[in-house]
Amino acid sequence: MMDQIKKAIARADRTLVHDAIGAVSLITIFMVALHIPGFV
Repeated sequence: MMDQIKKAIARADRTLVHDAIGAVSLITIFMVALHIPGFV
């Protein structure tokens, strides 16, 4: 089981980085959108 997980992570290394960048950007956009009413 752990071998399969390690192999999957090794194969999807580049896509994991892209997914992490996308998740961080979505969280950032969401947090900014929630704080916009406080600035107005």
